[in-house]
Amino acid sequence: MTEPINKQRRHLMLGTATAALSAGLLPSLAFGATAGPLKVGLIVPMSGPFASTGRQIEAAVKLYIQKHGSTVAGRQIEILLKDDGGVAPDTTKRLAQELVSRDKVEVLAGFGLTPLAFAAAPVATQAKVPMIVMAAATSVIPQRSPFIVRTGFTLAQVTAPMAEWAAKNKIKTVATFVSDYGPGIDAEKVFISRFSEGGGKVVESLRAPLRNPDYAPFLARVKDAKPDALFVFVPSGEGAAVLKQFTDRGLAAAGIRLICTGDVLDDDLLTSIGSAANGVVSSHHYSAAHPSPENKAYVDAFMKANKGMRPNFHSVGAYDGMHLLYQALIKTGGDSDGEKLIAAMKGMAWTSVRGPVSIDANTRDIIQNVYIRRGEMVGGAMFNVEFDKVEKVRDPGV
Repeated sequence: MTEPINKQRRHLMLGTATAALSAGLLPSLAFGATAGPLKVGLIVPMSGPFASTGRQIEAAVKLYIQKHGSTVAGRQIEILLKDDGGVAPDTTKRLAQELVSRDKVEVLAGFGLTPLAFAAAPVATQAKVPMIVMAAATSVIPQRSPFIVRTGFTLAQVTAPMAEWAAKNKIKTVATFVSDYGPGIDAEKVFISRFSEGGGKVVESLRAPLRNPDYAPFLARVKDAKPDALFVFVPSGEGAAVLKQFTDRGLAAAGIRLICTGDVLDDDLLTSIGSAANGVVSSHHYSAAHPSPENKAYVDAFMKANKGMRPNFHSVGAYDGMHLLYQALIKTGGDSDGEKLIAAMKGMAWTSVRGPVSIDANTRDIIQNVYIRRGEMVGGAMFNVEFDKVEKVRDPGV
């Protein structure tokens, strides 16, 4: 009789353990061994005027998973890609809500432009879901939610070194020309402040609408003002139009230099911009020509995986965003609780393809080098070639 009784006891114990596991009453079991896939809601513009941003981000996310595997800390990473069109905050907010409530994502990521990141921030806060901002670049974005962390850049961060360089390099007068939304306003304010502090004078400040801009009348005003240089910020995707009209409207012929942030000379667009980029000085945190072994390997792998498409700065924001997520999951042992993941991300540092980076533990924003570059032909193609840098730049605010 002893053996049947023991079997009954074993069956009872197994049944009790199964019931307790189903009810979540066995915290001592390893989290990663029992958890399901970790779903990441990737919201980016795959259509519309900023589709190049979404295309770059999606490609970088795929490449990271391809190189590092789809499983980390016992969790299968599942990407749910959503196209928000890039221009409608209400659409981005709806997609974020659906991803969290219906699809049960545990991380939100992407966000091509500032108004879209702003729209999703309350969703991340309410759901306590980490929100990795890979592209949008207004300084205040992380302040909109304690669950936001940024792996891209800020416009203030890359503008300040450009203003300081201009003031030190025989540029006495400048007109500023920016897109009229958060990052553009940040760039304008920071450039004027830093350039003026360096002894320069801003003779004109112009803002173009974000949607369907016609740059011609603004450039005509710049030509009439006759500054030594024109400082420009427009979002990725718009640089080719600015460079073309700058040349066509005769500003270069009039002796006006063009200086800008790297968004204007997006690596993804440099082939189409061509010789108009030659000699243009810009400041940014990434160039496909960055001379490091990590970046050479990244560019080669990216182009091989994407039919020759050259990676740009948004791709790097996405690639590092995935690295941050993977490393945070390793630190939490696969636990995807939002507060634990954010805590794991704070202060994290690594060698990126752009150079050394870290996440500020207080602001949850990225700290990185900013490079001064010049448009040059290299091997028959146009590149942003770095010739100076400012190390460990934090977002200076505005």
